[in-house]
Amino acid sequence: MHIDIKEIATVSLVLFAIIDILGSVPVILDIKSKVGHVDAKYATLVSGFIMILFLFGGKQILKIIGIDVASFSLAGSIVIFLVGLEMTLNRDIFKSGNSTVKSSSVVPIAFPMIAGAGTLTTLLSLRSEYEVVTILIGILINLIIIYAVIRFIPKIEQLLGDTGINILRKVFGVILLSIAIKLFSKNLAILFHF
Repeated sequence: MHIDIKEIATVSLVLFAIIDILGSVPVILDIKSKVGHVDAKYATLVSGFIMILFLFGGKQILKIIGIDVASFSLAGSIVIFLVGLEMTLNRDIFKSGNSTVKSSSVVPIAFPMIAGAGTLTTLLSLRSEYEVVTILIGILINLIIIYAVIRFIPKIEQLLGDTGINILRKVFGVILLSIAIKLFSKNLAILFHF
């Protein structure tokens, strides 16, 4: 088994850029304000499980249920769009009345924010270029970063204050909308062969 540090660094950086956990801080803060707490360990474990499961059987899972990668990405982009809309307009689209800490840690944090369509399709692409062990180490490095960011969200919240959080929320809401539109149009073109 050959472990190449440069390849691990490349895979880790690609995943870090796609997952963009630092960019998700306003979303996590928004969910925390609704449910009171976000379970860092649970969100990290679930997103790690989804990524590893998809790494080994992503194409087969989608094939079994009759979904292609483009359709899967389109669905993910719609969820990301709704979260962005919610943040930008200060309106509740996802009802938080009966949300629990565990369910909120899964949707939308673990999926589609962390282990979303972009991350999962990236894993499929990385699988064709790198060894599985290299990708697994890259996933593990990112999971440690994800856990640290979610775990210390109260400190980040304290540091930013209410005004900072509101500004960040609106800015990242617009960024999420842009990412969602880009994902949507790209996959719509693939789906309908534009």
